[in-house]
Amino acid sequence: MDMTDLQVLFEQTAQRHHNHLCPRQVLGVRMGVWAGELLGIELPQDDKRVFCFVETDGCLTDGIAVATGCALGRRTMYLMDYGKTAATFVDTVTQRAFRITPTLHARQRAFEYAPHAPDRWHAQLEAYQVMPTSELLQAQEAQLTVNLDAILSKHGMRVVCEQCGEDVINERFVIREGRILCRPCANGAYYVVNALSLELPQPLCAACDIS
Repeated sequence: MDMTDLQVLFEQTAQRHHNHLCPRQVLGVRMGVWAGELLGIELPQDDKRVFCFVETDGCLTDGIAVATGCALGRRTMYLMDYGKTAATFVDTVTQRAFRITPTLHARQRAFEYAPHAPDRWHAQLEAYQVMPTSELLQAQEAQLTVNLDAILSKHGMRVVCEQCGEDVINERFVIREGRILCRPCANGAYYVVNALSLELPQPLCAACDIS
């Protein structure tokens, strides 16, 4: 991919941040572009062939999404919250996967590519856009230790938790002592519901109650 095409991707990811571009967005774009080259798949994709595990949230994921077409909303991106600037790109047809990270020296060498930058942040922003891929990024072929089919699940799979009564989709339920439970009821949740809940207004008529 030439610099003109890269600039288009940089502009697209900047639009997601009120026309602001940061080094991690640039890294995300460069990682996504290289993933397509390594897998031999044209990206950004219109289908769901490539799946991406990202190891942090934030700006990096926006760059990856623009370059690859992978997104949480399309269920082609999954967050493994390790706090690392890294992502693994999987060809769901061949199961081939590559984990891509910045090289250990990319930050230190940024001023070599942007000598007039006022500070380290701006040096990285400029350098990451033009630094050769071999100096900016490293890739390792990887094998998944998680079940990608289970993560993807099956369309239309829905059950009702026998404890809280809420819907559970994408086969995220748990069977405990013969009962179908959601994961919060089975293992504990990240939230605690207040004992005194506000009463919701009643619908004006039976036709309005679509729950």
